[in-house]
Amino acid sequence: MLGDDAELTAAVRAAQDGDETAFRTVYRTVHPRLLGYVRTLVGDPDAEDVASEAWLQIARDLDRFDGDADRFRGWAARIARNRALDHIRMRGRRPAIGGDETELTGKPAESDTAGEAIEALATGTTLSLIARLPQDQAEAVVLRVVVGLDAKTAAETLGKRPGAVRTAAHRGLKRLAELLDADPESPGALDALPPQREPRDRAVTSATVTHMRPRTQKDM
Repeated sequence: MLGDDAELTAAVRAAQDGDETAFRTVYRTVHPRLLGYVRTLVGDPDAEDVASEAWLQIARDLDRFDGDADRFRGWAARIARNRALDHIRMRGRRPAIGGDETELTGKPAESDTAGEAIEALATGTTLSLIARLPQDQAEAVVLRVVVGLDAKTAAETLGKRPGAVRTAAHRGLKRLAELLDADPESPGALDALPPQREPRDRAVTSATVTHMRPRTQKDM
């Protein structure tokens, strides 16, 4: 197990035993990437609120979780996805982030591989470009590249077969490479991790989540 994963696994287990400092470590480690995933689903204006709802459920159900860092990231992403889908159902549709990609259709990319797209995601790109992908491709790309899930865990999160997620991610990265080549100066750059904003009134910080966590026998 890699060092960072080992630390996250240890923090999750300590948080399950009621260690609030460990829970804050889990929150700081997982939240930025999870928020990036939620933004892909619901758009930037609502992402903080939906992510807050997800963290409330994560805190409430943490005692039921069993697994290591990889499984925790997948479990948290699945909770966040369910909260996002509930939000979308109430609102009626998935938001359009960025612009219409029709003006880019048909323009050849300089490279037909996904490597450049992966590199761009790691060094600076835009959620607006990811949101131009079909939703299955956008989710597969974000879960695999941004959240860091393997194909199996991403498939469990999405309720699909690993092969289908690999295919969607491959197609999404290829299309993203085309979009990046056609629109390299797209605004709203996303660095390696989504930028943090000051908590809004309804946003939940790690401290407030820990105070809202129901106490169990482990906490006594």
